[in-house]
Amino acid sequence: MKKLLLLVCFVAVGFAAVAQNIQFHYDFGRGMYDELGKSEGYYGRPQLTTTIEMFRPDTYGSTFFFVDVDYATGVKGAYWEIAREFCFWQQSKWDWLSVHVEYDGGMSKSAGSFNDAWLAGATYSGHSADFSKTWSLSLLYKYIPGTVNADGNKREHNFQITGVWGINFAKGWATYSGFVDFWRECRAWQDTSYILLSEQQLWLNLNKIEGWEKINLSVGTEVELSNNFVDKGFYAIPTLAAKWTFD
Repeated sequence: MKKLLLLVCFVAVGFAAVAQNIQFHYDFGRGMYDELGKSEGYYGRPQLTTTIEMFRPDTYGSTFFFVDVDYATGVKGAYWEIAREFCFWQQSKWDWLSVHVEYDGGMSKSAGSFNDAWLAGATYSGHSADFSKTWSLSLLYKYIPGTVNADGNKREHNFQITGVWGINFAKGWATYSGFVDFWRECRAWQDTSYILLSEQQLWLNLNKIEGWEKINLSVGTEVELSNNFVDKGFYAIPTLAAKWTFD
């Protein structure tokens, strides 16, 4: 497992070479929820997470990926998603619609490999005239190989609804961005299979300070809102964060 995690770290370094931004998050979950801090083997609440993120549009659509690496007394786990939007008709009246394909997966020191997930569907996207506001909504088929419900029956075929947004305001001083996922995933240890996860970020962009135009540093917070995600029930967990955006 240590060798696999080391390999994941090397892959993350490779992605960092083409990243749009890199983020550092200090997680307050262990202090807020006692049960999340009782075991060092608990995956869901690391002490520190680094996130490498990229979004890049092109002639035929766009590519997005992120890689999370979690730390708690060393590397604790890693998770990544890569998604491609295909829109060969960008110059037509249907430019708001694209075909979405995605892969999600990861591993942790305590839990081993997470369930792979393969997704495909359609995305509606839009933006304001000056691109200061962007949004998208995706309706997706989600295939999770090998998953079973509490009765031991396979439930590999699922769905996911994803919303993503980004808003720059206060003359570029602040950015509010995030996503919300709602999906079905059967788990043998849970009597519910419907999961909600949202991560919402608020950033203060320090390159708006006079003389700091080339310092692409932002400071802020992320709040993770989840229901039946890692544990059953609702959690609201903030982080203290910093982000460097590459030119």
